[in-house]
Amino acid sequence: MQLSLELFVETPEKSLDFYRRVLGFEVQGSASTEYTMLSNGDAVIAINSRSTLSSDHPIRAETRQRVGLGVEIVLKVADVEDVYRTARDSGWPLSDLALQPWGQHDFRLVDPDGYYIRVTSRHTS
Repeated sequence: MQLSLELFVETPEKSLDFYRRVLGFEVQGSASTEYTMLSNGDAVIAINSRSTLSSDHPIRAETRQRVGLGVEIVLKVADVEDVYRTARDSGWPLSDLALQPWGQHDFRLVDPDGYYIRVTSRHTS
């Protein structure tokens, strides 16, 4: 089994910039304002324009309504310190890098549409 995420966003261009510049994802195929697939290693995220959803679609959110409430997107990486430096250097707001009591080293951030993301790896030292 594999998991891919499809995120429905208000402004695809902002989301594509975020996932590429802040988290190092790369466009697979061609970029579109309606649907673009991104990947980073085995992680796959598709960015979809919220405008493509029918008005009665169960995940349709109104403009400025909080999306992804109750979901934490966890990206497991080999070198969280490297990803943290890239994210921090991008200027995007994020938490400090922290060692959690359960042995994970992580940081957290929120994407342009309010999706909550934790970037983590097992602490090795």
